[in-house]
Amino acid sequence: MKYERIREIFNSCGNSQMRDVDIQEIEINDIEDDMRQFCAGKNVTIEKVDDDSGTVIYNINTDGLSQRISYMELDS
Repeated sequence: MKYERIREIFNSCGNSQMRDVDIQEIEINDIEDDMRQFCAGKNVTIEKVDDDSGTVIYNINTDGLSQRISYMELDS
């Protein structure tokens, strides 16, 4: 299946609201398998949110690094 993946990495510096954003169109079979590549660390928490629009969002914290990865299925 084809998805748009948006990965946001939040800045851990105080008073900075900037974040790194990477947007890609990808073709994968399982979004959870794809998401796990961004979860390397000793202390990992993952929260999954299913958006009303059909977007699947993962809020991830890996050893203090906060990320949000969103997957939106694209029409074939």
